[in-house]
Amino acid sequence: MRNNFEMIQRRFGQMLEDGRHIFDAAANALVGGTAPEAIRDDLFATDKRINETEQELRRLIVVHSTVRGTRSFPSMLVMMSLAKDAERIGDYAKNIFDLSVSGAELGDEKLGLTGMKDRISRLLVKARNLHETADSSQARGYLIDADALEDDCDEAVDRLLPAEGRNWAGAVLGYRYFKRVVSHAANIVTALVVPLDKLDFFDED
Repeated sequence: MRNNFEMIQRRFGQMLEDGRHIFDAAANALVGGTAPEAIRDDLFATDKRINETEQELRRLIVVHSTVRGTRSFPSMLVMMSLAKDAERIGDYAKNIFDLSVSGAELGDEKLGLTGMKDRISRLLVKARNLHETADSSQARGYLIDADALEDDCDEAVDRLLPAEGRNWAGAVLGYRYFKRVVSHAANIVTALVVPLDKLDFFDED
């Protein structure tokens, strides 16, 4: 069943790559000047592929667990959880795309969102690399960077919510969606440094 496990790893890696692609496309439509209609078909086709890959992973996990028995359950439960995080990155990318379609006004926050877009894209690339190398020491540094980026998103939202003079709803939603993409990427990387029961709770007190 080694080939089956390797297939699971490869297909999950593809989910991460598709997630990075769909995020970049949507974020570029929001802050980079890309026309939403120019990427619509590719974006939704990529999201569909992410969903189909998650379903394929579930089938592969069931087969692997059935053949290997209880010894494989912990690692397969982890993979099931991580696949859901990877799928959610695609969902938030669609939210970002919808924000661009609505013509959300970003004002001066466009520059800040652009900088965050670039940081998040690099984190998504690194998440896939860490998944492949399983480097726990690098993973801890990654989680520190991800936590800092989430804090920056929160600070921007806290600054804009009470601001007067214009409607900052578009920028606030942009920061919120960006933060959720980072959170799901960080959840994936936590699997390298925490046991199964601590997944999704790495930064909780």
